[in-house]
Amino acid sequence: MRVNWIPIKIIVLLLVLAGLFGFANYRVNSKSIEDIQIKFLGDNNLYLTEEAVNKLLIQNHGSVKNRSKDAIILNDIEEVIEANPMVKNAQVYLSVKGELISEIQLRKPIARIAGVDQFYLDDIGERMPLSKYHSARVPLITGKISGEALKDVYKILEHVNLDEFLRKNIIGIHIEDKGSYILKLRLENFEVRLGGAEDLDHKFKNFIAFYLKATKDKTLNAYAAISLEFDNQVVCTKL
Repeated sequence: MRVNWIPIKIIVLLLVLAGLFGFANYRVNSKSIEDIQIKFLGDNNLYLTEEAVNKLLIQNHGSVKNRSKDAIILNDIEEVIEANPMVKNAQVYLSVKGELISEIQLRKPIARIAGVDQFYLDDIGERMPLSKYHSARVPLITGKISGEALKDVYKILEHVNLDEFLRKNIIGIHIEDKGSYILKLRLENFEVRLGGAEDLDHKFKNFIAFYLKATKDKTLNAYAAISLEFDNQVVCTKL
């Protein structure tokens, strides 16, 4: 009776390969971490530093460098980094060269709140603490600060940030009583009375059209206030 050796050879080969893979994997995991890299993703990377992240890791996990790879729990490190109020999300992984790499995306402030408490409003409408490393150049929010008012402010800024002209020219929003808002401009002395946070598309389109025409006519300096509060109208108050 002839024995078919081919299946047996295949099984033996697979066992040998599995053993080699397991041994190689063991060798890789038993190696120590040779270096730590902190990478901030995107251009919004000024509100936290590599030194601060390394200090955070040391405080929670001790020195990570020179520890064996299999002693490191990557999810725990991600959770520690993401617990920092400046961090939006983090991904931590090990490279084949023995590096512990942390890729971090920071939160993005879109306004600074100047109330009893000082803080930022981020790009999803959540409160964000000020950073000791960098001060963001964003519109300043003043006046009657409240949770409901900040929802309106976020809605207004969403529209502002979609338009280059508005984004460059609006540097502040003042909150008045009863949900009424005043826009502060970068170069002009007059204020823009927006009214409520409804019908913003029409209000901003009307304002841009007025501004461009008044610039062409060289009449901007004649106004003390511009009101967008009335339906489909721009009402001007002269000095």
